[in-house]
Amino acid sequence: MTDNEIIEFLNNKNYDIRIHNNARWIDQKCTPDVICIVADCIINYLDECGDDVEFTSKDIWFSDYAIQNVHDIFSKVEVDSSSASNEYDKFFGQPIKLFAYAGLLNEDKAGRNNVYKLINREILEFIAVRERNALQFLTLYIKKVIADSDLTSSFDEFFRAQNKDGYNKLKDTFYNYTVTYTEIGSRGSSGKTECGRIFTKIINVLAFALRKRGTERGHISKYAITYDMLMYNRDNFRDIYADKPKDIARKDFLASQHIVINEAYFSYQSQKAKRRLRKYNDIYRGGLSEMGGDTEKATHIHHIFSASEFPEISFYLENLIALTPNQHFNHAHPNGNTQIVDRDYQHDCLIVKTDSIKDNLENSVEKIYSFSDFLRVLYIGFNEETFLEIEQGDYNGIKIKIELEYIA
Repeated sequence: MTDNEIIEFLNNKNYDIRIHNNARWIDQKCTPDVICIVADCIINYLDECGDDVEFTSKDIWFSDYAIQNVHDIFSKVEVDSSSASNEYDKFFGQPIKLFAYAGLLNEDKAGRNNVYKLINREILEFIAVRERNALQFLTLYIKKVIADSDLTSSFDEFFRAQNKDGYNKLKDTFYNYTVTYTEIGSRGSSGKTECGRIFTKIINVLAFALRKRGTERGHISKYAITYDMLMYNRDNFRDIYADKPKDIARKDFLASQHIVINEAYFSYQSQKAKRRLRKYNDIYRGGLSEMGGDTEKATHIHHIFSASEFPEISFYLENLIALTPNQHFNHAHPNGNTQIVDRDYQHDCLIVKTDSIKDNLENSVEKIYSFSDFLRVLYIGFNEETFLEIEQGDYNGIKIKIELEYIA
């Protein structure tokens, strides 16, 4: 899904806060990683129950899929514990409210409960695929709400000034606006605290898009907002190997720095990416192997750079390739030993994957890959920063550098 397609959807809506008087168009838990997994939980629930079913936020958070994934990934309390209700109500309820305000879900009242029904599956699925998609939607959505609410010039003024006075002026403008036009105005000092939490989720997304300073701990940030600062679980998104010397093994480096990887997070993302690639391969390639040479169905999705050694790229579609069982267990992993990666076959997979990505980005209606993400996969997989210097669309340049990595 392209920016233009999302913009076209958003342009059919009027999100003016002065009309809707709803402060819950975005909230504290509406970070890209949270709205991504909540969207995924909703899609999974609808896949089991049908797109026409009505649901509450509790239906989503008590679903087996949510229980299996959210607790371990986000280190939340158990869903059936006495302290769970308020925490999960926000974690699931706030993103669902955002989806309803945006027009992806319909919201009604059934007694004291908010009841939701699907309106736009395509965009919700797009958000569910990965955090980058969620951020892409969130950025365009925030811009549209701000524009409809006649607040764009106030934010633009701060992003031009980038100083303390400009920050305080924007913050006061947003507080006064929200208090005047939404129910938060009746909450006194607690309402001001809520305004601050909402303000953070807006300004930092816009700041990241512009590579500008935003807010941190209630003040203007010292530096430009980074990707990890937008996330609920910030540790999942920092480059944990940025300072690793080349002559030290990755696992040894983690141990020396006392870094613990959130394995549940990477496992969840990896499985989700595998499902995405398998679905795409079945629809657009007849379920055949990307490596060719075998008429058997490609029922296996293989990590070109192993998930155990490179967890941070385990969920990149650009690091996954559709293979037949025979190719997977007899070529990619000799003798079926998944702890061993055949280096020659890895080389072949990368060359073929380069062509798959090129064909998808240049010819496919549904584009699932990113050229820059492929460069990141290669940079991390080979621990070679020069991959990041390759110009956009230079697929031959990628192949040349891949060949150089296997000359030994």
